[in-house]
Amino acid sequence: MLKTLHKFGEYVLLMMRTLTVPERWSVFFRQVVKEIYKLGVDSLWIVILISVFIGTVLTIQISLNISSPLIPDFTVGYITREVILLEFSSSIMCLILAGKVGSNIASELGTMRVTEQIDALEIMGVNSANYLILPKITAFIAFIPVLVIISMFFGISGGFINAYLTNTITVAKYEFGIQYWFSPYYVTYSIVKSMVFAFIIASISSYYGYNVKGGALQVGKASTNSVVLSSVLILAFDLLLTQLMLTK
Repeated sequence: MLKTLHKFGEYVLLMMRTLTVPERWSVFFRQVVKEIYKLGVDSLWIVILISVFIGTVLTIQISLNISSPLIPDFTVGYITREVILLEFSSSIMCLILAGKVGSNIASELGTMRVTEQIDALEIMGVNSANYLILPKITAFIAFIPVLVIISMFFGISGGFINAYLTNTITVAKYEFGIQYWFSPYYVTYSIVKSMVFAFIIASISSYYGYNVKGGALQVGKASTNSVVLSSVLILAFDLLLTQLMLTK
């Protein structure tokens, strides 16, 4: 318990140092653009690939499980859309990105710590937490809505491809289902959730990487711990945000 409180205190103090006004805005914006490409754009391929396959699999599984004359066929498209919008493109996708982006951030900062690059910045009078961590958090939060929208599009497109190539459901009924009783608020809800999750992933991974003590083995351990804790917190905040934003 005391160890957990100690780590939480370290995390809060690190975020207090991180979330300050950058000393040089031009350098900060250059770093943000660089991190957007490294953390966001480089994640596009995995988001697109997984979304297409999940959308296709969802359509197949739903059509097999609701094959009843009492349930209209367009329900397949409707349920596929709801699952993708409400849960997959925000929560599940962020769990996947926690593994890719989180481990990337933790290993990068951990390597800088063990090779004493962070210590060199501190000696030069630079706020290393603000200089290294804030651009990563800002970039990932700024780009995560793009990844969510792309995931929604390709997830629903995966179901469309399945409807077009197989006889599980007709294209016309699938199209009607994905348009039926559509609530734009669900898109907003998913984007807000994903931005919270992006902060969790970037900040937790930065904390573990920044505070590495030891050598290469500890860098790998910090990377693993950051992914595990980020995933647990994403699930916890998923429940909390769902209660706050969807229940009346």
